[in-house]
Amino acid sequence: MRSDAVKKGLEKAPHRSLFKAMGYTDEELARPFIGIVNSRNEIIPGHIHLNIIADAVKAGVRMAGGTPIEFPAIGVCDGIAMNHQGMKYSLASREVIADSVEIMTQAHAFDGLVLIPNCDKIVPGMLMAAARLNIPAIVVSGGPMLTGRYKGQDVSLSNIFEGVGAVRGGRITEDELTEMEEAVCPGCGSCAGMFTANTMNCLTEALGMSLPGSGTIPAVTAARQRLAKATGMKIMELVEKDIKPLDIMTEKSFLNTITADMALGGSTNTVLHLPAIAHECGFKLDLDLFRQTNEKTPHMCKLSPAGSHHIQDLNEAGGIPAVLAELSKKDLLYLDRLTVTGKTLGENIQGKGILNPEVIRPLDNPYSHKGGLAILKGNIAPECGVVKEAAVAPEMLSHKGPARVFESEEECCQALVEGKINKGDVIVIRYEGPKGGPGMREMLTPTAMVAGLGLDKDVALITDGRFSGATRGASIGHVSPEAALGGPIAAVREGDIIEIDIPNCSLNVLVSEEELKSRLASWQPREPKIKKGYLARYAKMVTSASMGAVLKDE
Repeated sequence: MRSDAVKKGLEKAPHRSLFKAMGYTDEELARPFIGIVNSRNEIIPGHIHLNIIADAVKAGVRMAGGTPIEFPAIGVCDGIAMNHQGMKYSLASREVIADSVEIMTQAHAFDGLVLIPNCDKIVPGMLMAAARLNIPAIVVSGGPMLTGRYKGQDVSLSNIFEGVGAVRGGRITEDELTEMEEAVCPGCGSCAGMFTANTMNCLTEALGMSLPGSGTIPAVTAARQRLAKATGMKIMELVEKDIKPLDIMTEKSFLNTITADMALGGSTNTVLHLPAIAHECGFKLDLDLFRQTNEKTPHMCKLSPAGSHHIQDLNEAGGIPAVLAELSKKDLLYLDRLTVTGKTLGENIQGKGILNPEVIRPLDNPYSHKGGLAILKGNIAPECGVVKEAAVAPEMLSHKGPARVFESEEECCQALVEGKINKGDVIVIRYEGPKGGPGMREMLTPTAMVAGLGLDKDVALITDGRFSGATRGASIGHVSPEAALGGPIAAVREGDIIEIDIPNCSLNVLVSEEELKSRLASWQPREPKIKKGYLARYAKMVTSASMGAVLKDE
């Protein structure tokens, strides 16, 4: 066992004495040590209950003959960090999470890991660590939040963000917004739509790194606790059989995951996180794979913000196993891929099917015959731009309009508040990329304000930053190269006509090639916005969004 390095032999008597100071018995020290990586804290609704999940995992580990040892991981709440300087730290926290799991695991010689994330960057951060360490590991999320109810309708976090814009536009009152505020988030769990947290939890299941149900079983249910116990028992089997993350997270497994992403219409942030996890696995996920997969994968689910269904509806309809089983009918999956169940993906989904065809559309009646995400390219975005096509109004799939250029999210929000954005405009927010932000902020506030003002069918947004999984509308993020690197988005000027053609995957500013080159030739780098601390170091090391915004290896 790896843990023998800290407990076995004459020379390890001092080490054993330290364990005994914490109450560990000789019997416990003789068993495999399982690190329980708990990202529980009191600032994220999706994490407030993770002590309950961790206790259930530990019970499972003990039942199967292991010794669970819990340690923490940090987590940022994207909703609370939104629209202020705190959001600069969200994506950047992914690397800290991966590094901290590596540090704790290597320093203490764990034999296996159970990773307990729930929200946003915590999920990919832990998967990156699992790939890097390559010791037996399994993920169990904290589960999704139930939907709220307001005026007889299902609601979630995206509704309250859009409600702010609705008040600004005179469509609802402040009192109604306050009533909604009390209703949209009824309790613990990752926010109820197919936002980034739930997308990543669902895709972890499709990847084969969590047990079936981990992506969709609601946080508050006993079924979630039973799943956590089963996960604790399963890690002991993985340790015994020496099944490691790199046995599971193969290139073909990632192709399965991208296919599931397109069928679900997941968050655009997956185009950052999946390449970053793959990078730790030792291979590159080219963005053309996303484009190619999108073209051949039917879009089967429209969950909030794209539609009225939520994750609990997906769970009741059969969850990720039902989605995968339906996709397998079109030979879109590699069914021989190993998973943490110890069985193949094909074995896991055998006998599974759709229980509600309104929530999971069958292959003969999809929302679209191609998937929910689109990768755009053009003279503004030579490397990429990403949009959740599934959440774009039909009339905005192709759009041409004048650029309204802003050098930060705050400038854009101020213009929206002051009513300076008109129908037909194309909002351009730049210097918000991984290096220029720094940190590539999610910008749910301007997109939600556009929707709340009733302009989501008239106004497009493009940025070298990114948008929340809760964003809807013609919101194109990840434009690369970013402005801070002298990308063409830095050369766009107020009033330039921008042409967006999502069906044909193109994004262009309508100026001549010579004019664009001339503008870029006169471009000068800007002073860093942050000059000390973690973000200053991050800005020096981070790569392009088109590469997953991973840190440079050197």
